[in-house]
Amino acid sequence: MSLNKSHYRKIKKKYLKFLKTQEVLTEPFRDKVGQLNKFYLPLSKMINDEFLKNKKTKVIGLTGGQGSGKSTISNILKIILKEGFCLETVIFSIDDFYKTLKERKIMSKKISPLFLTRGVPGTHDVRMLKSCIKNLKKKRFKKLMIPKFDKSIDDRCLKSKWLRVKKKPNVVIFEGWCVGVSPQKKKDLIFPINKLEKEKDEKKVWRMRVNSEIKNQYQKVFNLIDKLIFLKVPNFKYVFKWRLLQEKKLKITSKGTKTMTEEQISNFIMFYERLTKHMLKNLPKKVNSVINIDKKHRLKSIRFI
Repeated sequence: MSLNKSHYRKIKKKYLKFLKTQEVLTEPFRDKVGQLNKFYLPLSKMINDEFLKNKKTKVIGLTGGQGSGKSTISNILKIILKEGFCLETVIFSIDDFYKTLKERKIMSKKISPLFLTRGVPGTHDVRMLKSCIKNLKKKRFKKLMIPKFDKSIDDRCLKSKWLRVKKKPNVVIFEGWCVGVSPQKKKDLIFPINKLEKEKDEKKVWRMRVNSEIKNQYQKVFNLIDKLIFLKVPNFKYVFKWRLLQEKKLKITSKGTKTMTEEQISNFIMFYERLTKHMLKNLPKKVNSVINIDKKHRLKSIRFI
């Protein structure tokens, strides 16, 4: 790495301080400095190199199953890019662009009741998302606001709580569980893959519409991404385990916030199962970097493509 000792010390100090705030329950981070050197610094260098190509705002997609660590890694990269490379970074999630509860209720009546549940492609405001990314990349930048979604009330926050971006960023980290997903082949949609699809989507209306949304709307957004990083979980069963941990963290950090039970989480992640498995199989061939996560929720290896 071409970082001087002063920059490295600053990065290390802020990185360790941030990790301390993230350590919840019985899952402390291990080999913190080793992870910094092996994973986070090389990723940051890749992003900096991409920025230096023409010094225009770069959009970095960060994708991976629920609970894979996208939010934590986004914030670590932001620290390193700032302290090590003097790059200003804006982070937002595809989750913040969920359609309002009212809009999803309309979809659930017109298309399928399953669209009431947020998560899959089709439940995001793609027009707003695309406009936001394009405006962040514009040469003549104008300050803008990025929406926030409150999962505890299952609805978009009031504008007073939106993220205000006053200065053009050098880097945009766009994270989300389905960022970069590609459409499935029609033959792969025929048979249900879980209880939800078998009982609630017998005519395949929901999954066919989700696939259509990916093909016709979401690809236009994903085409705006300059580099895509994939956090590859061992398999789908760990999505449940780590989603449960997320919920426990939320319960601790947001007192009074309504959280889901274990049974509710089990039902909820069925909505994500099809595309998560599809991404685990197909995405590693299409991204710029793959980070393999082991069964103990630790970064295991990294591969640049």
